[in-house]
Amino acid sequence: MKLLASENGFVHVCGHRGHSVGAPENTMAAFRATKENGGTTCEIDIVLTRDGEIAVIHDLAVDRVSDGHGLVAGLTMAELAKLDAGSWFDPAFAGERIPSLREVLLYAKGHLGLVIEIKERFQFDPLVDRLGELLEETGTHDDVIIISFDHPALLEVKRRIPGVRTEGITHARHVSMPAVAQSANLDSLSIELARFHPEDARELHEAGVAIRCHLPRPPVIGYYDALGAEMAEEMGAYTASLFPSITERVGEWLREGLIDSLSGDDVVWLHKFVSQNPLG
Repeated sequence: MKLLASENGFVHVCGHRGHSVGAPENTMAAFRATKENGGTTCEIDIVLTRDGEIAVIHDLAVDRVSDGHGLVAGLTMAELAKLDAGSWFDPAFAGERIPSLREVLLYAKGHLGLVIEIKERFQFDPLVDRLGELLEETGTHDDVIIISFDHPALLEVKRRIPGVRTEGITHARHVSMPAVAQSANLDSLSIELARFHPEDARELHEAGVAIRCHLPRPPVIGYYDALGAEMAEEMGAYTASLFPSITERVGEWLREGLIDSLSGDDVVWLHKFVSQNPLG
């Protein structure tokens, strides 16, 4: 998996926890739907189990996304695999399971990149040890990038897993975005839409750092685009220049090659949007 659009010739379409508007998040169903609908990568989350395995789940507890109860750290991978992780989303997904990272790595190998976010807060060292073992056993170093809000932790991941790539998540705009990336030896930065600035993107690309930008779900984008259009109609073209539509603005950034990966919950919409705004 190459990270930069300039090297790929295309922008990655990244399913956030898989195609999570169409299937229960962080399940094999969501990952299959990502691939089937044109996604090239999946953002997934990992937590360590009681028996030292890595489960693909966002929360430290299982309650929200399954019929189980308790902390992931208090359950073995075998116990997690018995839980129903699909019915909460839709009865059609009854019996969908919480997968292990090994299962997901083997499924995705060679055809679907994995953007793996470390959610584990209390057992970081054993999780990184097991992560390194799994990447070695499955031969998937080139298929993954490890991400986190904790940039010092990513620096440690890179030190302990030779050759692995990392991405720092940031919800703030810093004086020098390249300096943020370089301080933690990051290969990529995840920048939220509200903090994305074209000049930062150009500087990051000059430093060889890739950029992933996350979009809200289409109804949210449509709502704000409609409000902007309404204001422009009432107040004239000057207002339109102050509040350009989200889709127009992001489309321009895509065509210019300023975004390397566009992520969101709706892979169908993302794939169509990226296809309509090809690299110039």
